[in-house]
Amino acid sequence: MAVHLTVARPEDLHPIAGLQIGVTEAGVRKAHRKDLTVITLDEGAAVGAVFTQNRFCAAPVQLCKQHLAAGQGIRALVINTGVANAGTGQDGLNHAFAVCSALAHELGVKPQHILPFSTGVIMEPLPVQRIVDGLPKALAARSEANWSLASQAIMTTDTLPKAISRQCELDGRTVTVTGISKGAGMIRPNMATMLGFLATDAAIDPALMNGLAHELAEASFNRISIDGDTSTNDSFVVIATGKAANPTVTDWLSPSASKLKQELINVARWLAQAIVRDGEGATKFITVSVEGGRDAAECRQVAYSIAHSPLVKTAFFASDPNLGRILAAVGYAGVADLDQGLIELFLDDVHVATHGGRHPDYREEDGQRVMKQDEITVRVWLGRGQSHDQVWTCDLSHDYVTINADYRS
Repeated sequence: MAVHLTVARPEDLHPIAGLQIGVTEAGVRKAHRKDLTVITLDEGAAVGAVFTQNRFCAAPVQLCKQHLAAGQGIRALVINTGVANAGTGQDGLNHAFAVCSALAHELGVKPQHILPFSTGVIMEPLPVQRIVDGLPKALAARSEANWSLASQAIMTTDTLPKAISRQCELDGRTVTVTGISKGAGMIRPNMATMLGFLATDAAIDPALMNGLAHELAEASFNRISIDGDTSTNDSFVVIATGKAANPTVTDWLSPSASKLKQELINVARWLAQAIVRDGEGATKFITVSVEGGRDAAECRQVAYSIAHSPLVKTAFFASDPNLGRILAAVGYAGVADLDQGLIELFLDDVHVATHGGRHPDYREEDGQRVMKQDEITVRVWLGRGQSHDQVWTCDLSHDYVTINADYRS
């Protein structure tokens, strides 16, 4: 029951020159579903990535970090859904490397040129042979136009695929940005979403790519929460193939470079919000905006306290204006010297609380009117400064419990 999530038509997802995608059925966990994706990159593509901060991170995450640190260049990504290859110890690392080695052999490159990604059930062994057997089929199916198929093949509990494409003019050149993501539960990223892949044909100095990946994640995927859980497999990859032949971006100071970065942020933010809109059992999309903080980090701290609260989220599901739950979440957010007498609370256009107490003009029917909407903005004023920030979340419904209780069946 995705909240106002638009599924892109395949023809609206612009190909990225220098990048090809192949998708196939490998039977990783379930038969008759596309579950294996290979993305190959022309030599010279620049890659940056950020990963989960969960210390129990999955084997493919560990291997991706090693291969990126080797600095030999990345020529392919291989992604499977169904099995996360997390909580699998040394065997998991061996399995992930075996997949990299098999794909490297097919492409005539080194295993260190491959980045592996997995998503699905934790603590189950990766069916290596099925994946290895599927690689030639995925490679044979490669096309620049397979973004839509890839967005479907990386899904787990998602109800809809998530993909977007944008183009802009830079220095007389048309530059394309296309991205896909997956995720619907176990979402409280501490870097990015469960899986996200964003590519552009713009030429960007490789030295900028890791910083760019972190900045994009910080502006998008680090602003979402569905259930407060941080996945073991969170990965967000940014690719620049350089095929647009624009003057290479060496810093973000020029107007054209700034324009490109904003387009990249817009795409990453759409992908992040799409995950919330498709949250497991979600019926409402909620923006939590915190203003008047001493710094942006403090505003995010308070916003996430509200967004994570099961009591707040279930109240939104029921359209129950039990809004003291929001004030309570503000209070336990960990801002030690917070003055509750300065707090202002709004639901869209409804002024709920002023100076830390109920606004004299607030009526419960007004609060309920807003809470019945499927898109809602919660706005909190802290009265401590001029900083602001926001996060995006959803409600918590009966279906969330059902989906996760039945996840492995």
